[in-house]
This record gives sequence, structure tokens and C-alpha cells, in this order.
Amino acid sequence: MPVVAAAFIMTKGQHPMSAEAIQPDYVTLYRRAFAEYGTHALWNLRAFETPSYDDALVVARALRIEGDLVARRLAEEIEQACHAAV
Repeated sequence: MPVVAAAFIMTKGQHPMSAEAIQPDYVTLYRRAFAEYGTHALWNLRAFETPSYDDALVVARALRIEGDLVARRLAEEIEQACHAAV
């Protein structure tokens, strides 16, 4: 089998890369924050389709102020991902 064709063979349990897998990590965490805390801690913020890392840092700050301990951990993850993306 040619080497080029072998790159497209997937074993059982593997999935092709989705659009979410290609995006920066902070975007995934940003969307997770709105899914989990949108009505509680992020009620006054608007979710953007393609957030910048500055948008994600605003969400992280709101999670720290308005959220619980689990939200604070998510805020820390968002901040780390934003700093890694810069």
C-alpha cells in the first residue's frame, strides 16, 4: 500500500478531525463556558461565533467573579489556553 494512502486509513474508534478540533483550545473552552454557565455567570455577556482571545479572557474574568469553584477552574483553563495561543 502506498504511504500516501496509509495516512487516510483510520482504525476502529478514530474519528476524522472536526471543525472544533482544528480551532484553538480557548475557543472550545469559551463555548463550554457558555454551555455550562451561560444563564448563571455569563447572563450579561454575548457569545461570539469566532471569539478572540480577548473575548475569552472577558469570559474568564466573569467566571471568576460570578461563578462557583468549578467555574473558577474553567476560568483558569481559559486563561492558560489564551496565554498559550499568543
